Order: sequence, then structure tokens, then C-alpha cells
Amino acid sequence: MSLLQIIDPVAFSLGPLSVRWYGVIIALGIVLAFFVAQKEMVKRGFHPDYLTDLLIWAVPIAILSARIYYVIFKWDFYGQNPGKIIEIWNGGIAIHGALIGSFITAYIFTKKRGSSFWKVADIVAPSILIGQAIGRWGNFINQEAHGGEVTRTFLENLMLPNWIIEQMYIDGKYYHPTFLYESIWNFVGVIILILLRKVNLRRGEMVLFYAVWYSIGRFFIEGMRTDSLYLIGELRTAQVVSIVTIVVALIVFIYRRMTVKPVVHYQDK
Repeated sequence: MSLLQIIDPVAFSLGPLSVRWYGVIIALGIVLAFFVAQKEMVKRGFHPDYLTDLLIWAVPIAILSARIYYVIFKWDFYGQNPGKIIEIWNGGIAIHGALIGSFITAYIFTKKRGSSFWKVADIVAPSILIGQAIGRWGNFINQEAHGGEVTRTFLENLMLPNWIIEQMYIDGKYYHPTFLYESIWNFVGVIILILLRKVNLRRGEMVLFYAVWYSIGRFFIEGMRTDSLYLIGELRTAQVVSIVTIVVALIVFIYRRMTVKPVVHYQDK
């Protein structure tokens, strides 16, 4: 295969500055997620600037926490190569770290503003998945976050376009496009969450559904990947976090169903 068929990770250059597709795609995901959430935020009675004010804090903290999370679980490498810790443009951010940072930020922000954290979280839940689904294509460009070795015939049987198949050709071998599996899973979750808005679940249950949905997909897809972060031995960090997230989300769901009064639904003011 000619190297010319591999997508250049650099989108464009401005003098000595190279802008990589990874960053462009992450930014695109954030922008699209913002517009989807912004429309719903205003519809649900929030000031048009509310989400912007939240994201001014949440986005940089999410990126920072995503990198810190990744570096912590790759400390054997980064401890020996501290200069590479800042090289976030080469990949190496963990979505679980981003989620932890952004949810903590959102909780503090909503409390400071006197808003309902659960109401805000429900509104933005589909947008979180949109950002995650689009962001995985940054991994595709970087030829990372892929699964184990497969044959070209296997990929062709998935009815994938040739440009995806070629990008999955890495160091002389073809690999599972796990980035694509997760992206599709997340987009399906977006559709379900948007439909659930019409079901008018109790407040907080949209974001709890998000947590369970994403974690189920991530657990199984993570098991296919070759670049996992590991907790202890062969125990994959993302799978452990996914299981814990599912259990905690279900406990919170049951607890809120049993104790939260009066009952407030998603579409309530």
C-alpha cells in the first residue's frame, strides 16, 4: 500500500505551526455539541449565555483532566519522558478523565448559579455523546485506539469505504476499526436520548441513561482494543470504570425513584 493513501494527520500549516486533524475534529465535535445543546437550553428556559459561560470553564478543564488521567495511567512512560506530557496534539487523552472533570465543573457551576445540576445534565447528555462520537474520528486520523489484527477481507465484508480500510492499515497489518464501532454506538445513543425527551422521563434519568448506554458500549469495545490503559495486570481501566459507572448510575436511578419528591420531569420548568 502506498503511504500516499494514508491520511496526513496535519490538516494545514501556518508557518511553523502545524494544525492537526485531531484537534480540528475535537473542536468540530465541541462546536456541534454546543449548538445542539444550546437550542434545547433556551427552549428549557435558560439564558442564551448560560451554556457558553459553563463551557468556558468545562472545556479547558475537561481537556486538562483528560490528559492528566491518561498520563497517570501511562506513568511508566511519562515518568521517563516528562517532556512529552504536554504533547497532547499527538493524542493521549482519556474520555473518562474528561467526563470526570467536566461533570465536577458542571456540578460546581450549577450550584453557584442556583440551577439544577440534573436539569442541565439531562439537556446536554445527547450533546456529550455527539462530541464523543465525532471525537473518535480524531483517533482514526491518528491511527490509534484501534482493535486487534484482522484481514482486509474482514474489513471489506463490513462494507467500509476504501479510505477507512486503508487508514486501518498500520505497520503492515489491518486492524479492527474500534473507533468506528464506538462512534456508531454513540450516535445511536444520541438518537435514543433525543427520542427520550418526548417520553418525558423524570429529571436526572436522561443523563443516567447516557452513563449506562455509553458504559455498556465502551466496556465491550474496550475489550477489543490494543492500546488500553491498565489498572492492575490485565485489568483494563476503562472496563472497570464502565462497570462502576453502570452500577452507580443504576443505584442512583433507584434511589431517586424511591426518595425524590415531588416528582419533576424533563419537560417541567
